[in-house]
Amino acid sequence: MRLFTPEDLKDIYIKFHQRGFSFLLSKLSLDSSKRTKSAFNEKDVESSNYWLIPAVRERWNFLITGDKNTTYEEYFSKKYFSDQKKLKVLALGSGVCSHEIRLATLNPNWEVHCFDFSNKLLEQAKEISDKKGLQNIHYFAENALTYHFLENEYDLVFFHASLHHFNHIHNFFAKIINKTLKKNGYLIINEYVGKKRMLFDKTQIKSINNALKKIPVEFKKIYKTNLLKTKYYGSGLVRMYIADPSECVDSENILPTIHHFYNIIEEKKYGNNLLANTLKDIAHHFVHLNKEKQQVLEELFNTEDEFLKSNKSDFIVGIYTLKPEF
Repeated sequence: MRLFTPEDLKDIYIKFHQRGFSFLLSKLSLDSSKRTKSAFNEKDVESSNYWLIPAVRERWNFLITGDKNTTYEEYFSKKYFSDQKKLKVLALGSGVCSHEIRLATLNPNWEVHCFDFSNKLLEQAKEISDKKGLQNIHYFAENALTYHFLENEYDLVFFHASLHHFNHIHNFFAKIINKTLKKNGYLIINEYVGKKRMLFDKTQIKSINNALKKIPVEFKKIYKTNLLKTKYYGSGLVRMYIADPSECVDSENILPTIHHFYNIIEEKKYGNNLLANTLKDIAHHFVHLNKEKQQVLEELFNTEDEFLKSNKSDFIVGIYTLKPEF
């Protein structure tokens, strides 16, 4: 197990330039919940993450829905819920609620309840939904682990990039999710389900570095620094815990738990095993594409596709229904 790596020192330097000294100071708090909140509570964080690249998002859409212009929210809404008159939806760890707002917009008969511990992000979400005139989405600044949810209250539970921040996944489902979900209810996830704490094995780290070699040097300058991204070392456990104690804390148990309690209706793999860390901090070079950049991305996509032929996908989108025995 890696405790410290050169990647950790590099990341501290990068975070200082991208997010400032006050952000680094917030990580020195002895209160782990405050450190977690500091990772999410800023409204306007400038960054250069791979999900900002339109071509990457189009790739996700295609792998999940078969159409680069159709999101998974649109796909599931049309395929499984077009005839539903009304659904009550619970979204946990919803942050700024962009995906929940999309669901509420697509499905005006749904009543969407968004729970998150970050007041700032929920306030921002409410401003957005108010401007859209949405009346069917509501916000709760609560801790989902201590909040008293009523039994058999919700028709659908929704997680987008939040479930991997919950610990003890099996107990979380057994004691909270399965009880508040109606017996014929649905679960939808879009989640990281890879290595705990993102402590990737040597094979994955080597493959990330091989992918990085395919990027021309002029596209390797790290956002808001003068550094070039020439190698990825993998994160160490100590920095991962200090940065956000909840990050991927029990991620490897997400799919086994869901498959234990739920029947699969549809489940799609869309990778990111290599793309996420190959493009981290240099993604801004690929937001606006020319022919050369397009070719670089296509080569990276092909490299990841080849990797996924013999490795489990780090990211999954799925829709499930609770098994009758639970």
